Amino acid sequence: MLRGMATVTYYAEDHEAAKAWYTEFLGMAPYYEVPGYFEFRIGDYRHELGIIDRKYAPFTHTEPGGEIVRWHVDDLEATFARLLELGAEEYEPMIERGPGFVTASVVDPFGNVLGIMTNVHYLAVLAERS
Repeated sequence: MLRGMATVTYYAEDHEAAKAWYTEFLGMAPYYEVPGYFEFRIGDYRHELGIIDRKYAPFTHTEPGGEIVRWHVDDLEATFARLLELGAEEYEPMIERGPGFVTASVVDPFGNVLGIMTNVHYLAVLAERS
């Protein structure tokens, strides 16, 4: 059974530029780093976001697509605007999916789809754990 997200990994051709970009966006340096890989622990549950040098990718496609991991944010509009300001490109505009569920996604400068959302269920689970 799935117990919870542990690590999301993205790939970047320019690994050092990706480290600088994500450090700027997240407001923190990676907590773990080895050649070809670095990782952040972020959010309420300290989920891991890892960036791997693209030369280690198990695939060759370069177009963004596939699954979208959506990270809960408190201010969707501000986060979306900040991502665009930092050079990400809109992949999917803000869309209300239902009461308390609004999503958006961007393509980071390295070709990865980064999803963000406001999610009332996330907030409810967080409140239960407090």
